[in-house]
Amino acid sequence: MKEIVLENTEVSKGLVDYINSHSVTDIVLGASSRSALGRKYWTHDVPTMINKAAPEFCTVYVVSKGKQQSVRPAAKSLPSSAPARQSSSSSWFSFARSEQKIVESEKTGPEKGPSNVAIDNLHAQKHTSQSDGSVRFARISPRSVDMMAENLDFTQVGIKETPMNGSSSYSLDHEMESLKLELRQTLDMYNQACKEAIMANQAADELNRWKMEEAHKVEQARLAEEAALAMAETEKAKCRAAIEAAKKAQKMAEIEAQRRKYAELKVKREEEKKKRAMNVRSQNDLRYRKYTIEEIEAATNKFSTSQKIGEGGYGPVFKGKLDHTPVAIKVLSPDAAQGKKQFQQEVEVLSLIRHPNLVLLLGACPEYGCLVYELMNNGSLEDRLFRKGNTPSIPLEIRFKIAAEIATGLLFLHQAKPEPLVHRDLKPGNILLDKNYVCKISDVGLARLVPSSVADSVTQYHMTSAAGTFCYIDPEYQQTGRLETKSDIYSLGVMLLQIITARPPMGLTHHVERAIEKGKFADLLDPTVPNWPVEEALTFAKLSLKCAELRKKDRPDLGSVIVPELNKLKELGMSSMPSIGG
Repeated sequence: MKEIVLENTEVSKGLVDYINSHSVTDIVLGASSRSALGRKYWTHDVPTMINKAAPEFCTVYVVSKGKQQSVRPAAKSLPSSAPARQSSSSSWFSFARSEQKIVESEKTGPEKGPSNVAIDNLHAQKHTSQSDGSVRFARISPRSVDMMAENLDFTQVGIKETPMNGSSSYSLDHEMESLKLELRQTLDMYNQACKEAIMANQAADELNRWKMEEAHKVEQARLAEEAALAMAETEKAKCRAAIEAAKKAQKMAEIEAQRRKYAELKVKREEEKKKRAMNVRSQNDLRYRKYTIEEIEAATNKFSTSQKIGEGGYGPVFKGKLDHTPVAIKVLSPDAAQGKKQFQQEVEVLSLIRHPNLVLLLGACPEYGCLVYELMNNGSLEDRLFRKGNTPSIPLEIRFKIAAEIATGLLFLHQAKPEPLVHRDLKPGNILLDKNYVCKISDVGLARLVPSSVADSVTQYHMTSAAGTFCYIDPEYQQTGRLETKSDIYSLGVMLLQIITARPPMGLTHHVERAIEKGKFADLLDPTVPNWPVEEALTFAKLSLKCAELRKKDRPDLGSVIVPELNKLKELGMSSMPSIGG
């Protein structure tokens, strides 16, 4: 018996080459035992490839589990030129898919059985027969078992050249069964070893994971400890900073308390000083004459209605003559609210101050609340604007002059010493005109002495109730009761608009704004005045609207803005008198 080893990169190609070179007419192949996983990676198995590539004179048999699975018969006979075969010889082949070597065991003699060939990864151990009919197999090494188990492929191929006798076939089957049993046992041992290796790996992985978790816990604990220490240091620093801040705050509070105490003492001393100065001035500068009620009755013909020239919130006003001088006598109404207080306020204010644009107090009758003023022949600005008694209209240049004089008189009140005076009821009815249209502010009974700090519009004087006339009262003062000199600026703005329009105060600022926006401002001007200088009148109106802003902080300053601007318009009006008159 001889063994032939065929070497090729592919099993199917090596077998086909052998069939062609030795003119093999019959070949028996074991069916592929490759699993589904093996078939996924291998497109064709050996039986399929041999069926396709074997020459046409060769019949291909495929058997599985002792039964014929398929047969591909020869299409034609062996060519006559083919080399002569050994009729008495037969060959059997056994191979694995992972091998690249084919081992042939060939035995000559008519009575001899087939020999088997095994394919190994590393080497094949050869065993020869010691008696007729016995068959030796190439043993498969452990690594070959691993490869076969891994590829799950164990295929047998037989090449038959002559018919086999019965005893040889039986021995071959018996030996094959032994090999299969040995292989199954080896595979079982391999599988068990794999399972144990997997379990060992899992245990090692679990141990490694446990170690990593423990190390992570230790690291987390270390980091937490470091964070806690850092937080403790931060809190200590904050605590120290808070203690330092508290000490500084306490020290500043003590300093502030000392400053406040000193400021309060200073204010108290100043108030006492001002009070003494006012008392001395009131005693020394009392410049009005006291009249008896009999003198008042004689001057007014016992308050005859024919002598009555007006009516106000304080009471009726009569004209008369005292000391051969025409006078206006204001009589306190018995039901006048806060009449006595208003009387005392007006006497106190007018007796201490003098100004060309403030009404002159000539005397008073304190017992009956009568005030004696110089008589203003042209009455009030309100009567003249609305032409009461069909009086003539005020000329254009006179209107600008009246506006400037009102602002000048108001500025004098705001700059009064020792404290500023806020009129609180500035309106056309309280502006009196003499025979030359010189205006004088009257009815200062509602005026209030306001601390001088109010003049800078920072500190405000709070009143418990607002006083004045509707449509002329400062909206902020009416809402909050906080009084300051700019409270009079709002009233002045409304009154200035009336001077050029001769219209009621209700909604007047809105009407003027709309007319300016639409370019119809000239339509709002008093139609009784011809040849209005529209440009100057528009400048006058815009200044008036600024004075009537709802917020005090948006209103212009009286001394630095309003009075200079009105004086400029007054001069323009006076200079235009000839051209207008012409």
